[in-house]
Amino acid sequence: MIPELLDRIRGLPDQPGIYLFKDQRGKALYVGKAKSLRKRLVHYLRVDGDVRLSAMIDEARDLEFLATGSEADALLLENAWIKKRQPRYNIRLRDDKTYPYLKLTLGDDYPRLAFTRRVADDGAEYFGPYLPAGLARRGIKLVQKLFQVRVCRIEIDGKLPRPCLYYDMKRCLGPCVNGLTSGEEYRAAVDQARWFLGGKSRQLAADLRRRMLAAADREQFEQAARLRDTLAEVGAVADRQQLAGSGAEEADVYGVHVASDDAAVTVLMLRDGHILDRRELFFEAVGAVPAARLLSELLPQIYDRTTAIPREIHLPVEVEGEEALVQWLSTRRGTRVYLRHPSRGQKASRLELAMRNARLAHRRRFRTARVDPGAATLQRLLGLAEPPRRIEGFDVSTFHGDQTVASLVVWLEGRMTKGEYRSFNVRGLDRADDFASIRQAVDRRYRRRLAEVGEMPDLILIDGGRGQLNAALEALAGLGVEETPIVGLAKREEEIYVPERPEPLLLPRRDAGLRVLQTIRDEAHRFAVSRHRRRRSAKTLRSRFDGLAGVGEQRRKTLVRRFGSYRGVEGADLGELQEVLGAKLGESVFRQLRESTAPGVIPG
Repeated sequence: MIPELLDRIRGLPDQPGIYLFKDQRGKALYVGKAKSLRKRLVHYLRVDGDVRLSAMIDEARDLEFLATGSEADALLLENAWIKKRQPRYNIRLRDDKTYPYLKLTLGDDYPRLAFTRRVADDGAEYFGPYLPAGLARRGIKLVQKLFQVRVCRIEIDGKLPRPCLYYDMKRCLGPCVNGLTSGEEYRAAVDQARWFLGGKSRQLAADLRRRMLAAADREQFEQAARLRDTLAEVGAVADRQQLAGSGAEEADVYGVHVASDDAAVTVLMLRDGHILDRRELFFEAVGAVPAARLLSELLPQIYDRTTAIPREIHLPVEVEGEEALVQWLSTRRGTRVYLRHPSRGQKASRLELAMRNARLAHRRRFRTARVDPGAATLQRLLGLAEPPRRIEGFDVSTFHGDQTVASLVVWLEGRMTKGEYRSFNVRGLDRADDFASIRQAVDRRYRRRLAEVGEMPDLILIDGGRGQLNAALEALAGLGVEETPIVGLAKREEEIYVPERPEPLLLPRRDAGLRVLQTIRDEAHRFAVSRHRRRRSAKTLRSRFDGLAGVGEQRRKTLVRRFGSYRGVEGADLGELQEVLGAKLGESVFRQLRESTAPGVIPG
């Protein structure tokens, strides 16, 4: 370190603030915060263990600092300087993932409700964020149904000759056509939507009840009935929200893995006790950065970009300046935020899950292994961010709607992983329905996987055409993960159906990507058929044994273990049956079997 820089460090005040190292051209190298500028900067005289910071110190020619009133102020200012100066040696968040909000454009004469991922100071009112994203879409539909607030982008001047279909469906009051609604009536609907989205259910219910009674007094019974139904539905939604929010966990759980100078961070977003989202962040050539410093620089950048600040943040290590970080997060959230370092129990298990996911994400992103050529083809064909590492395939097997079974198989990094196969006994169908079966299997699979693991596969394959694909998409939309890549593969012409394309894709038969999909589809079919046959066989076996008085479930299993099948039981002699069932029951079963196979008697 040059003497001039040493002198600057020794002259720093013993108070909170931020500092900025600059190179000989005056460009920012590194921005940091400190509870005590003097004590913190002295550490840079001994950074032999950190190659990255040592390189920064070698380049540094100037030092700029700014004292602040508190460490929390320093944290806020540090984040602003990192965004503005973009210093080369800071760990900067390049991920721009944002969460969905609902926006009411209150500046318009007739405000509209919109879905957005950007919160701006534009006079509109924002509600959210919504996790998973599908909740925002459902929120729009519910507001349309209950309050008939518009969602269109057209300019409202009342001059249109007729309203759109939303008016006929009673999903919009129709301000675009003169005479269909008044400004006062529309503003009342907007106020109700604001209360509803803002969780002010009591205020909304009082207003709806007042308007319902007023309409009844005017003998406008149709309007009163509509307000009554709205009041009932608002009450039901409020009850569900209160039940879901009582005592439920709300936390972001962080996992970190640093190896070979690269780092991966995984964030599991836990809401209402369920893992609703997983976020992965990657940092190349950061050196052997300690997890504590990585998180210390990263957390302010993450939570400066969103209002989705949870009540708890679970970290694998303690980070520098935790007290200031808690103070800043609590101010942004409006209530107390807690930083936890779980060491036992369920919270520690979730932290280990996040750490394991970070290790897997690091291996997937930075691995040097050869990418499967089929996966590379699918990446290019489907416009994926990277070659799919994990593909899950579904198929259905049935016989006239009887004993329907849906199968799930897993393709992982070039090979089928049989240990992760699953099958689903389709319930509640009284006839063959491939679409409903696929919808049920996809919903059950990913509802459970999101709750237990919190991640989706890189690609989902459905055995079938457009109908089966749409059924699966409905299930994913219901879970709020409709953005997961998914395709259908029809058997006859090997057509690939993609949600965004009106026409299917046809690939050459030797195409590597098509062969991967065919392998998964054929394995899903084989597995579905084998499971279906097993269910039918078990049902047939039960029905034949059901004709034997005194033989229940346990004795049936004992007989099958001893004799192998129903035919083996038929061939057993009296002594063998008595040995298994006892003297009296063995004799009874022996007599029943002989009577059922006597000439002229139809076997049961």
